[in-house]
Amino acid sequence: MPDRARLAAYDVLTAVRVDDAYTNLVLPAVLQRHRLSGRDAAFATELAAGTLRRRGTYDAVLATCVDRPLTRVDPGVLDALRLGAHQLLAMRVPDHAAISTSVDLVRTRVGHRPAGFTNAVLRKVSRHDLDAWVRRVAPDPAADPHGFESVAHAHPRWVVDALGEALAATDAHGELDALLAADNVSPDVVLVARPGRATREELGGTPTRWSPYGAVLDGGDPGEVPAVAAGRAGVQDEGSQLVAIALGRAAVEGDDRTWLDLCAGPGGKAALLAGLADEAGARLLAAERAPHRAALVARSLAGSGGVLGVVAADGTHPAWPPATFDRVLVDAPCTGLGALRRRPEARWRRRPEDLDELVVLQRALLGSALDAARPGGAVLYATCSPVLAETVGVIDAVLAERDDAYADDAAALLPEVPDAGGPRPGTLQLWPHRHGTDAMFLALLRRR
Repeated sequence: MPDRARLAAYDVLTAVRVDDAYTNLVLPAVLQRHRLSGRDAAFATELAAGTLRRRGTYDAVLATCVDRPLTRVDPGVLDALRLGAHQLLAMRVPDHAAISTSVDLVRTRVGHRPAGFTNAVLRKVSRHDLDAWVRRVAPDPAADPHGFESVAHAHPRWVVDALGEALAATDAHGELDALLAADNVSPDVVLVARPGRATREELGGTPTRWSPYGAVLDGGDPGEVPAVAAGRAGVQDEGSQLVAIALGRAAVEGDDRTWLDLCAGPGGKAALLAGLADEAGARLLAAERAPHRAALVARSLAGSGGVLGVVAADGTHPAWPPATFDRVLVDAPCTGLGALRRRPEARWRRRPEDLDELVVLQRALLGSALDAARPGGAVLYATCSPVLAETVGVIDAVLAERDDAYADDAAALLPEVPDAGGPRPGTLQLWPHRHGTDAMFLALLRRR
């Protein structure tokens, strides 16, 4: 029998492939089922997440080592081959251990027949290191630089093109390689102390650079931190924290009593916003279209002050009168290409055509947010994608259609964050390789 850590990693890949599961959601349950903790859990996590991140590179390598198209390889066997390739090329696992344990996985999960095939393929993979393989299987970098980067950094070609375009729009020339490399590094676990309910000192770890509520966990299970276990703190990327902080800092004219989170699921930003609203003497309404996600928001807000309520409502067909809110957050559904560090499977699921449907939704949500805000109030539009169609494309299209709204200076809301100029004057763009955060985009808009 294979060891439990490798079985767990294999089961994660199977769930992602068969059930369209999300790695970060399915992994804790798989680790618990296999009774893994400590170093074994860390090994299984790196094996599963690392294999999923670099799947494109490993498939290019494996394609040269098999005698048939990869589409004709049994999917269960291909999962084991990818796990073996990750151990051989990116982990400090001896070749014999990587190969033999992968063969054992195939015998246990698929059957004895393909075991010899698995052994032969992985022995071919072990003949070269990762750099040598990339030079063999990637396009000539001089003739096709984005094609080379696509294979070397395991990003689909269209994603490389889109990220390169987004970088160029912020004058971040020559940084594409660094950004793609950052997407393949496991992110730190960042905690947030919810204002009025916990302090950053309770979290331990290292304080985040810009958020006054965050701390980088030094190690271990975040669920073992008492404040997290009690729901007074949570796990939240610093970039996500800065979105809520930016909205809380925006100046508004007149009353400041009612806030709206238009797309609140699963509730991280809403929980931080509720704390900020409570400190300001305001109340937050959290809206989420999907009822099961609205339930997650309600769970995140349980025990918080500053909560007006949680509603399962479609933000494009609002359940409130126009000009109701002093502050509105639109954390719009997006491709998530700014959070590929945390969602290793996302780069292989998304397709260029997904943008068409998402952009229509994003424009509708931003228009609805502007309708919900009163004149003199503030609307913050945010995405965890830097893709221009989802950021300035949405802002420009919405503002072109209405004369009662304008863009304000979001950069002034986070002056402490360096090198964060966005693709449109006054917008903000965070980057994994620069800021160590997800690639959050922020724009501030107002009603005239």
